[in-house]
Parts: sequence; C-alpha cells; structure tokens
Amino acid sequence: MVNDFKILIGITGSVSAYKMYTVIRHLKQSKVEIRVIITPAAKNFISPTLLTTFSENKVYCDFVENDLWQNHVLLGRWANLFLIAPASCNTIAKMANGIADNFLLATYLSCNSPVLVIPAMDEDMWLHPSTQHNIKVLQNYGNRILEPNEGLLASGLTGKGRLPEPDEIVSYIKEIYLRSIELKGRTVLVTAGPTEEPIDPVRVLTNRSSGKMGYAIAEALYLAGAKVILISGPVSITPKYEGIQLIKVTTASEMLDVCMQYQQSYDFGVFSAAVADYTVSTPSVQKIKKGNENLELTLVKTVDIIGLMGAHKTQHQKIIGFALETENEYDNAKTKLKKKNADLIILNKLDKDNTCFNQDNMSVSFVDMEMIHPTISMTKESIAQQLLSYILKNWN
Repeated sequence: MVNDFKILIGITGSVSAYKMYTVIRHLKQSKVEIRVIITPAAKNFISPTLLTTFSENKVYCDFVENDLWQNHVLLGRWANLFLIAPASCNTIAKMANGIADNFLLATYLSCNSPVLVIPAMDEDMWLHPSTQHNIKVLQNYGNRILEPNEGLLASGLTGKGRLPEPDEIVSYIKEIYLRSIELKGRTVLVTAGPTEEPIDPVRVLTNRSSGKMGYAIAEALYLAGAKVILISGPVSITPKYEGIQLIKVTTASEMLDVCMQYQQSYDFGVFSAAVADYTVSTPSVQKIKKGNENLELTLVKTVDIIGLMGAHKTQHQKIIGFALETENEYDNAKTKLKKKNADLIILNKLDKDNTCFNQDNMSVSFVDMEMIHPTISMTKESIAQQLLSYILKNWN
C-alpha cells in the first residue's frame, strides 16, 4: 500500500459516530497518519479524549482553543484525503452551499485534497429531494460519495441511511486511495478454498479449507497494484475489494478449466486451493438411499493443476504452491518444488499446535531452490504480506 498517507477525518453529529473509533484504529494499523476534526454537535455522540487516544493526535473542534487560533487552511492542505463520516444532513447542506460556520466546514472549503463523504441519517432525510440535490452538488464539485447502507436506523425504522460498517469503510479507502504501484502492470492468478466432488445431488467429497489464506494473498497483491484473478471454490467469505476478479467454481475439473483458460495471462500464479486429489467416477443422479449394506465408491484421480501449470510455465511466469505435510515436511516440500516446476513452496506443517484449518493464525515456511525461510506463527494477512515482500525482493 501507499506509504506516508495522511487522512483528515471530519466527524459530525450522528448516532453512528461511534463507528469511527474502529475506522481510525484499523487505518492506524495500516500505517496511516490520522488527524480528526469534530463539529460541536458531534461532542454529544463521541469522546474527543478517546479520539485523541486512537488517532494519537489532538482533536480539533473550534477556531480558537486555549487562546490560540487553529489554522484550518494548513490543516486542509496537510491531508492526502479528507474523510467526512458520518456526514449529517445538516453538514451536507452547508457543504453544498459554501457555509463555513464551524471549523470542519471552514477546513472543507480550504481543502485541496480528495474528499470522501459518507452520509448517515434517517431514510426519509436521505431520500428528501433537497438532500439528493445537495449530494449531486457535492459530486459535481468533485467529491466522492459512499452511499449509506440499508438496515435498522436510530429512529427504530428500517431503511437506507446507516453508516457502513467500519470494515466496509476501511476497505473502500484502501481500494480507492491506498493501492500502490509496486505490482502495477502485473497479473496474478490465485486459487483458493476447497473443491467439492459430488457423490449424489446431496452429498460431496470435500475438505476443511476455509479459503482465508488465498483470499488474503489476493487482497495483498491487489493492494500492491496487481490485476488479480481469484478462482475460488465454495467458501463463506468474499473479497474485500471490488476490483478483484472473482471466478467461482465447485469441482476440481471446473477449477482446472478456468486455470487453463488463464494459463498464458498471468505473471505470478499462487495455487493455494485445497483441490481434491480424487473425484467420484460416476456420481449418482438421484440421492443415494441409506440401506443395510456398506456403500462403496469408485474414486478416480483428478488432474494435478499446479503440475500442469508448471509444465506449461513460460520464462516470465512464477509459480507459488502450497504443501500441507505431517512428516518429513522439508524434504517433501523440496520434492514438490522440483516435481511441479514451481518457484516457491509455502510449507504448512500440520500438528497439534498448527492446525491451520479455519484458523486465523498459522506457522509456515517459504521453501525455494536455494534455502528455507521459516516464519513464526502469524495471521494469514501477515503471511500474505510476507509473500508480497518475497515477490518484490526476488522477482519484481
């Protein structure tokens, strides 16, 4: 992601202002510098002391504080992005009409950076023609609007007007403003999740893969500027960023077909999916009824996707595979590296301390032709960042 990014956050009087604590905390985790302005009305809903704690900077509210004038002009010029959230109906109306009767609005009129406005109000206020007119005026000024969500509102009604959840806000900011150019012009093919091999219309052969590792890698490489094609088996998660091209598949055969479709298109192939090694030779068209006899299934071997991609690899392409081992892990990873014609194997050792399935943390080692790079237990997002660093250092 972009380094040394500075965000000025303006918080107005809204019940949903409390969500901004979490937004600020998550942005700080992404190494973003934060400064905060609140309107006088916002003090009824959020604590300046807590905002100071989370942002690690003073919070601005008035033009004069402790007999000192606060320079709204320099503050507006300091920011790379001015985020106004939640933006009340009243503040939006004043922004649209150039009214500067508080410190936040004066700073807005002095700001040369991009402005992102996220409204929050009751549905009737949001849908009122005057509000919709003001939103169009702000868009014509060049401001970006992230529209509110539908859901339960402070009035007790259900409708459109909720401030999006903190994760949605942070993901939107990262995608629009924080993508770097480190991998710009590069295409990454990522496989993730399990596959499901049908036994009958109800039952399948599958595994316990959650897809979290593959999705974390896709998101990290996307934020580094790459075009990302994510081929995913059946999982319960979705990519955080709309720009990631998601292709959903179910079976190993379907995943193979899509991989081969993009075989000539990628620079880096990350094959993290837990693809079934075997599939049922002849799935039943009807549900198999339970009887008194044992059920025997004939399984046939599936095509080795990473092996096939490795066999067709061109000179500029790099292949990253995954290995889950219970014994002789390093020897097995080295063997897989050569056999699959891969450039890197991310080794997962399965034991009682490192179950990896449906977990947010795990221990892996990066195994290439030259050496083994062990890592400590870390989140899958951190492992994805480690992989990005490896790619940038060795192949970019």
